[in-house]
Amino acid sequence: MVNSEAIHHLPFTIESMEAIAKTKYLKGSPRKTRLVIDMIRGEDVSRALAILKFTDKRAADPIEKTLRSAIANATYLAEQQNIAVDPDDLWVRKCFVDMGPTKNRRRMRPAPQGRAYREQRHYCHITIEVTSEEKPKTEKELRAEAAKAKKAEGGKAKVKSKKAKSAAPKADKKAKVEEVETPAETPVTETPAAENVEAAKAEADAEVADAKNASTAAEAQSEETQPADEAQQKINEELERQ
Repeated sequence: MVNSEAIHHLPFTIESMEAIAKTKYLKGSPRKTRLVIDMIRGEDVSRALAILKFTDKRAADPIEKTLRSAIANATYLAEQQNIAVDPDDLWVRKCFVDMGPTKNRRRMRPAPQGRAYREQRHYCHITIEVTSEEKPKTEKELRAEAAKAKKAEGGKAKVKSKKAKSAAPKADKKAKVEEVETPAETPVTETPAAENVEAAKAEADAEVADAKNASTAAEAQSEETQPADEAQQKINEELERQ
């Protein structure tokens, strides 16, 4: 035998817990009971209890008792297995109603023309299973998450485009500033070899100028002698004619 006090002081582990509660041979038709049991399927325990409390159906009270029994079974099993379970974390994973027998529930109902109809009143069996596992997301939740993801992606794309547009003029301004701030070219210092080359070029230019001056002087002299020669030729021609 294990001491209960020792179990109470053992460290609890956080795991999922499942528990089932059943109610058998409940007076009432399963068809009417299913109308109520379908209202709490997939709901949290607290919400399911609130729904059953304010439901104006005869089957709501026994279904509420069955649900509370399932919650108590879950907490008891959690204590036995040293598992920490919060009753508010439980939700209804399975719940269904089965048809029971009609034994000793047969009645006769009066009918027209002195006849009688046989009536069979049924029993039903209720089964509810609760668990602390993570609840699967519904289609609406998945669609909402997909829409939020699309909106977030669109917002990120818009922010990136705005950043790119704002960065383009800044880059142009930086390029212009860099062009303005570039230092002027430093003058090249003349080396001795460059000076010699320039002196040689100057001497060659002087010689060319002297040659041009000499040629122009010779042309001027030839132009001056040409009129005297022509006059002498005329005199000679006149003498020959005489």
